[in-house]
Amino acid sequence: MKLEYDIVVIGGGHAGCEAASAAARLGSRTLLLTMDMTKMASMSCNPAIGGVAKGQIVREIDALGGQTGRITDLTAVQFRMLNRSKGAAMWSPRAQCDKTRFSECWRRTLEQTENLSIWQDAATELLFGTTGEGQPCICGVRTRMGVEFACRAVVLTAGTFLDGVMHCGAAHAEGGRAGDAASHGITESLRRMGFESGRMKTGTPARLDARSIDFTQLEPQYGDENPSKFSFSSETKPVENQMPCYLVYTTPEVHDILRGGFDRSPLFNGTIHGIGPRYCPSIEDKLRTFADKEQHQLFLEPEGRTTNEYYLNGFSSSLPWEVQWEALHRIRGFEHLEIYRPGYAIEYDYFPPTQLHHSLETKAVRGLFFAGQVNGTTGYEEAAAQGLMAGINAHRQLRGEEPVVLRRDEAYIGVLIDDLVTKGVDEPYRMFTSRAEYRILLRQDNADLRLTPKGHEIGLITAERYAEFEQKKSRVESLVAFAHGLSVKAAEINDYLKSVGSDPLTQGRKLHDILMRNQVDFASLREVLPKLRRFFDENPMNGEEIEEAEIRIKYRGYIEREKFIAEKLQRLENIRIPDGFDFHSMQALTIEARQKLSRIRPATIGQASRIPGVSPADVNVLLVKFGR
Repeated sequence: MKLEYDIVVIGGGHAGCEAASAAARLGSRTLLLTMDMTKMASMSCNPAIGGVAKGQIVREIDALGGQTGRITDLTAVQFRMLNRSKGAAMWSPRAQCDKTRFSECWRRTLEQTENLSIWQDAATELLFGTTGEGQPCICGVRTRMGVEFACRAVVLTAGTFLDGVMHCGAAHAEGGRAGDAASHGITESLRRMGFESGRMKTGTPARLDARSIDFTQLEPQYGDENPSKFSFSSETKPVENQMPCYLVYTTPEVHDILRGGFDRSPLFNGTIHGIGPRYCPSIEDKLRTFADKEQHQLFLEPEGRTTNEYYLNGFSSSLPWEVQWEALHRIRGFEHLEIYRPGYAIEYDYFPPTQLHHSLETKAVRGLFFAGQVNGTTGYEEAAAQGLMAGINAHRQLRGEEPVVLRRDEAYIGVLIDDLVTKGVDEPYRMFTSRAEYRILLRQDNADLRLTPKGHEIGLITAERYAEFEQKKSRVESLVAFAHGLSVKAAEINDYLKSVGSDPLTQGRKLHDILMRNQVDFASLREVLPKLRRFFDENPMNGEEIEEAEIRIKYRGYIEREKFIAEKLQRLENIRIPDGFDFHSMQALTIEARQKLSRIRPATIGQASRIPGVSPADVNVLLVKFGR
């Protein structure tokens, strides 16, 4: 066993697994330090990957060469494309996974990764030194067993384990999640180095025994008839033999029982001080915020193919277990319910992410990177994305290479990281499509076209995978070019247009122009136009490739407009602010702007313009100083 590594990754959750995998595959001697090797990338909360905006993130992770999408495909039990009734920018893939197999697949992947070692233990202290220039730097990690690992970089991905405390009614216990101990010492190490920390809260619902549920009383929710998948690689296939989820609903009687326990809720009696996630509230928060609602929709989700355990999405709670028990039994279909364990809330330490560079390296300590919930985010997908970028950038920093920083118009991952380091968090951060100002550019269908070349350049996309990508790109572009070039006569298509409720042509038009209509698609047109049918016969394409070409044609105007806006604003990103600049010396700036700029220390005027409290007038002052 070596005691010296290039990079040590602390934590084996979704962020830690992606960070360790990326760093090792790029060539750094990497150690993954985890408290339990049987719970790699454990789905501590709901057994699902993706969802609105989160699904886009997972496809981006895959396009860059990360593992989450591939492992999701290998362990999925159901797949759905959400928001199909809306525009393509809103389509979001989501998969239910076999929770145990997901973790096992991650462990098998990591154990087979070259340059990667795994040590089961808890980190208790970070060891620091100084660079030749006198800047604090990371130099090692000490564990609970007294082992010291020397290293030149650390990626901290401790999730909810830092000084974690679990709450269920009046009962509370130390722990990072049910059955796992908390981690102590790291927060103290960082505070001694001047880091600011805070407390956040999250929660989870009771786990239910399927044998005690009357599924005939519930509304099934099936997966897509023709499911897609997350990974762009041909290595994985769409899920087969999908398992259904179920919709269930609370009632006024359920609400009354829950409210009867509010005086014993740690959320309301002052026991919990951490800030909880606004967009994934507990059932107690829902009843208080939406007091007039007579029912709330819940989702009953299977945790795997070989278990009776089900997850009740939407019913997170820290109420006393007996209150949860009584309320659950008043839900239709749950009259004879048995549970495996009650819901609980957990408080944990995090570090405000304005203390980071866009590379996710800390500003105070060279070689120290933060990723995941320690940065104030919530969700497997957000954590995995940060872990991937931190692992990449830790490796590149050790080799004197420039960090990989994704722009806001390049990826949801770019939006996520820029929001964190520029705006900070005052509650657990969750990604939504509304956070991305360029969401028409950042669709889930084109994540590979946007990011696979970058993943190949970084070194995580293999030559074989890149060749597959180039072939797909060529096929999509050939179909778009064919649609631009094919002239269609009114006589050969008007009957079809009438049948789909679209106005007939008065003269011939290009196929591209006809496809701009909402009611028209390639699938139905190929049955009408012999030349299009011949094209597909001579150029076989899968449904995803055809869909990508169709979206590109239908949304061309919107896409070009967003590209123009992004390119215009990119000019501000190219105007750099010198390191260590004294903003307090610029009296033309407002006092608030001087304070915010001095605290966050933006690298460019573009980043400065997104800091809350920095006005357009302040940006103009900065432009006069640095841009002209």
